[in-house]
Amino acid sequence: MTHFGLWLVWCLAALTAAAVLTRGLIDWTLSRGILDTPNSRSMHTRVTPRGGGLAIVAVVVATSILVVAIQPRSLVTVAGVVLPALAIAAISWVDDMHGVKNRTRFAVHLAAALATTAVLGPVTQVDLGSVATLRFGPLAWPLTVIWLVGLTNAFNFMDGSDGIAGITALAVGGGIAAAAAASGLGPVAMLAAATAGAALGFLTCNWHPARIFMGDVGSAFCGFLLAALALAMPRDCLPDTLPVAVMAFWPFIFDVVSTLVRRARRGENIFDPHREHRYQRLLLAGWSHRAVASLYGGMAAFGAAVAIVPLFDPAVRGEASVFALATAVVEVALLVGLVAAAERRMPGFGGSAGPGSA
Repeated sequence: MTHFGLWLVWCLAALTAAAVLTRGLIDWTLSRGILDTPNSRSMHTRVTPRGGGLAIVAVVVATSILVVAIQPRSLVTVAGVVLPALAIAAISWVDDMHGVKNRTRFAVHLAAALATTAVLGPVTQVDLGSVATLRFGPLAWPLTVIWLVGLTNAFNFMDGSDGIAGITALAVGGGIAAAAAASGLGPVAMLAAATAGAALGFLTCNWHPARIFMGDVGSAFCGFLLAALALAMPRDCLPDTLPVAVMAFWPFIFDVVSTLVRRARRGENIFDPHREHRYQRLLLAGWSHRAVASLYGGMAAFGAAVAIVPLFDPAVRGEASVFALATAVVEVALLVGLVAAAERRMPGFGGSAGPGSA
């Protein structure tokens, strides 16, 4: 079997396992009353079971055990990524079931981020090709922790539309897998590919109309795991490979940061439930769940693909870095423009500042 064939079988196995587990979780969560009930802040209209992200967690755990069995030298790296991610999944599952105070949840997020950073090491620099090389110096540790904690919560914040978190996890996982493979880091590539396959398997039940939601146990786990996998590269490769993850995460990063800044400027509690993320505003303006998820997933996949090119063809590094930065700017303009256009077409839209303002 060819190298490509082996990767295909690996991803199909993860996809199949996650799809089967997710279908089983639908009945299991329904029988136990683990349900998401619509309210004034939600983007859904019917009661739906949640906790489907447990399927992704199970596939990743099984994959990590297999990876370590195949390559025992990867134990420290795999443990440094997966064990803290499991701590995130555990507190998130408790939150799904009973609710957890914000400070307790964030304390676990912070502890997990510190543990992963201690094992993998902080990000000291990022290479932007011909544009610049960013060296972080004493800010390396805090910026690495912010990366991990921030993306854990960004995935959670953005998991409010059918398919959007799953398709983004698919794109990010696929991008990281390709970057790791190009760098010769098989264990990370295997974990990232399995995560992408598991996300696709979960999507078979989460694409609109969703039969089950990911829940915090899935969204927070995926956010942390993928952010950590992006750091689990060889130190000499990390400055070149990290931009792949940044570009894949970029639509989520921009949506979350711009929304939090806008709400903070109005003096609102940024942790209160709301419907002001740009993906939510598109849904409120009449976009379908499938269209919104496809938009964000497509941007994530395209951004990752642009950033991956120089890893396979160093001769185009300069042009690719400029094109990647241009892509990030265009994606921002696209999101802002689409939201503004959709809201202008809404009956009674007056363009006033507030939740509907760009």
